[in-house]
Amino acid sequence: MSFCVLMMNTFSIFLFRSLKLEVKMKKSEMFGFTLEADDRTEEEKSQRKGGKKDGLASALGLSEDGPKAPMDTDYQEEMEETKPQIRFNLNFDKGIRGEQQPDRRRDSKTFNIDRLFEAVASRDVRKLDGLHQYLHQNMKKLSDSLCECKNQSHGKTALMKALLHIKDGKNETIEVLIDISERMGDITEFVNAAFTSNYYKGQTALHIAIERRSLAYVKLLINKGADVHAKAYGKFFQPHDGPNFYFGELPLSLAACTNQPDVVDFLMENEYQRTDAKLTDSQGNTVLHALVVVADNSKENTEFITSIYDHILKTTARLHPKLKLEDIKNRKGLTPLRMAAKTGKIGLFSHILQREFQESHTKHLSRKFTEWVYGPVHCSLYDLASLDLYEDKSVIEILVYGSDIPNRHEMLETEPLSQLLENKWKKFAGRMFFFNFLVYLLYLIIFTIVAYNKKNGPPPFPIEHNMWGYLYVSGQLLMTLANFYFFFIGIVDMKRKNPKLQTLLIDGYYEILFFVQGVLFLASAGLYLCGRLEYLGFLVLCLALSWLNLLYYSRGDRHMGIYSVMIQKMILSDILRFLFVYVVFLFGFSAAKKSRFYDHPDENANQENEPCFKPSFRNISYTTLQLFKFTIGMGDMEFTQGYQYKEIFYVLLIGYIILTYILLLNMLIALMNRTVEKITMESASIWKLQRAVTILDMEKRLPDCLKKRFRCGVEIKLSTALGDDRRQCFRVEEVNWNKWNINLSKINEDPGCWDRVQQLTPDTPPNRPRGRMTTVKLMHLFERVQNERSRWKL
Repeated sequence: MSFCVLMMNTFSIFLFRSLKLEVKMKKSEMFGFTLEADDRTEEEKSQRKGGKKDGLASALGLSEDGPKAPMDTDYQEEMEETKPQIRFNLNFDKGIRGEQQPDRRRDSKTFNIDRLFEAVASRDVRKLDGLHQYLHQNMKKLSDSLCECKNQSHGKTALMKALLHIKDGKNETIEVLIDISERMGDITEFVNAAFTSNYYKGQTALHIAIERRSLAYVKLLINKGADVHAKAYGKFFQPHDGPNFYFGELPLSLAACTNQPDVVDFLMENEYQRTDAKLTDSQGNTVLHALVVVADNSKENTEFITSIYDHILKTTARLHPKLKLEDIKNRKGLTPLRMAAKTGKIGLFSHILQREFQESHTKHLSRKFTEWVYGPVHCSLYDLASLDLYEDKSVIEILVYGSDIPNRHEMLETEPLSQLLENKWKKFAGRMFFFNFLVYLLYLIIFTIVAYNKKNGPPPFPIEHNMWGYLYVSGQLLMTLANFYFFFIGIVDMKRKNPKLQTLLIDGYYEILFFVQGVLFLASAGLYLCGRLEYLGFLVLCLALSWLNLLYYSRGDRHMGIYSVMIQKMILSDILRFLFVYVVFLFGFSAAKKSRFYDHPDENANQENEPCFKPSFRNISYTTLQLFKFTIGMGDMEFTQGYQYKEIFYVLLIGYIILTYILLLNMLIALMNRTVEKITMESASIWKLQRAVTILDMEKRLPDCLKKRFRCGVEIKLSTALGDDRRQCFRVEEVNWNKWNINLSKINEDPGCWDRVQQLTPDTPPNRPRGRMTTVKLMHLFERVQNERSRWKL
């Protein structure tokens, strides 16, 4: 019986050693555990058992709240718990046979994770001598946990450690590790091993090689089977409030965001495994979206971002001509252009809008086409795709209504958006705005007449069956409908624009005022129908606010619009702060006077038939009113007679006058003067943005038939690599004395026939329409040239 048991054990050992690779792979894939040889000593096993975490803390997930382990350190590595593993003791049969097991103490030939990390960090290949023999004898692999005496290092392998310790572009231990792993048969698992900690989860050796800017090791890893689509999706690689580096998770995005065009070219064109440029990360972002996120509007950053952005576009167009990489949307429905607009990346945004390629195979990637050039004057056609309001989530809509974009007024001045808005204003918005002004002015006149001729007595008043009675009731109905419209439109606008306190000047100032106007009138109407005389108070407030809201229509004029912007800015900043402090002083001193002082009874007030009612400081409203009079210089000192502790009363009164009449009012004047000087330059931009909001509001309310009629731009037929390419383009005339002798490319020779559909190819014969219209336009352009030249001379 003992002989049979011995034979069975021997056969099982042989079977395990011959099939270990296949068993490990299948078990790992099917059941989520690994089967490894276990050569740990009893001391190491006891350390492993003693190092377990508290079960309750692990169950509640409290261990994740501690400090995050660094990606790499020259000091002692921070470890984590290993996952459940099945280990095979190579000496278990000796115990069954009754043989004495050798004293298994850790010797110099044993390699664990600490020794490996120390060897690769020192970049000394001699410290790896005997590693292959040790792995072979113990049936281990570099992708195993190596029977470490401590816990796992968050999934970091010796290869990752070696790549993190590259010096002068080299670490000779990397080639040794890859050679040993290839001979052991686990090269694919070894090079594709990823971090397991939540902070750096998914990062592989390929990510580290790209981050270390080592093209040689990138080529080596991809040659050995590294996954070019591995995603580093740990918390460190996601945008959040703490330290992070979001680059799009993918190796291609990492190479692009760190400005490595040579690595980008290799990833996209290598002969082993080419990366897919249209692949997205966990947020749906492509490599182009990642470049938008990394952009920061600085000069150096914008230069390399725009360069690598164009490089990827050209390479993708050459490898995949039918792929429209810029049209791919992320999970928020944003293309790279829309994302640049929404995040305020003005450098990259203006580059994308004004991108122009002259080569025939990349011309279809352009968004700007130079139509003709004459000296410093050139006429350009801008592609309106994704820009105009006729598409969902258009760029112009994102910028105009984007209250969280700090520099949107600057971005709206980028061509062609500035000229596009100006064209909309001249084409239809200006006339519609003037018509709305006339209608609102008529509303104010009718409202004033109705309020002025109000009837006396308790409401509601009966209808008089005569012409004046019918007109009066008709005016009341018109006022009710108009203010209900203001109430409803105010809710819609505030819901769409979502105004915030810091952007209230642009996004919600007049919308809130019109909304309050509607609320006041509807409250007055409700009280009127209920027979309450309080309706007069709400009616008076509504009438005053209605005339104040007439300033909204100052947006139609540049000078009045800028003046109105200054008034709004001072109201929302300086005056609000002044009122807050002033109210604190006013009520504070009023409460002190009311609670500490009382008046003596009047000796002359003892007559029974002549009662005297005299206001005193025991009335808080009277006290507040008297102190307010002192603020504006209309106070009367006679009212202090007959009060106790007049000395203390005078001290409080003098302190109040110094703090309010002298200090606060003069500070308000100084702050308002500073505000005017500060916003003089930006008031024009804010006014333009306010007018842009008005333009889009009116365009959104147009019926579809009028929207098509008032649509800006012309349809242009382009001959590009895509064949018959038709686009809606907007024509812009520009004068540039800096590059007039450099950019001499042209399509047509003169600006005649602006609105015709034309074939834009380099071989198009000159089309020179004659006539008065062309002559007038040329004269106009030459006048602009002369004006620009005179300005430059000055």
